[in-house]
Amino acid sequence: MDTSIMYITISIALLALIAIFSFIVRKHKEPQKFTPLAGLAFGFVLAALFTGGDRLIGYSLFGIGIILSVIDIVRKMKPKQ
Repeated sequence: MDTSIMYITISIALLALIAIFSFIVRKHKEPQKFTPLAGLAFGFVLAALFTGGDRLIGYSLFGIGIILSVIDIVRKMKPKQ
């Protein structure tokens, strides 16, 4: 398997795990609105998908998007005071 295909597969698998985990955690709560941080993460992932020419930029944007989505999930899970 080519290295770039492996990176894309790992990124998609991580995003799927994050989505499944967030649905399991939020199962009994009322739906929350899309936060600005989640929107920014989604924008980075979309930008990575559209930068097909330069792999370094594309993978960097994927990484930033995944990190921002994890930060958003962690911030939502913390109890509010």
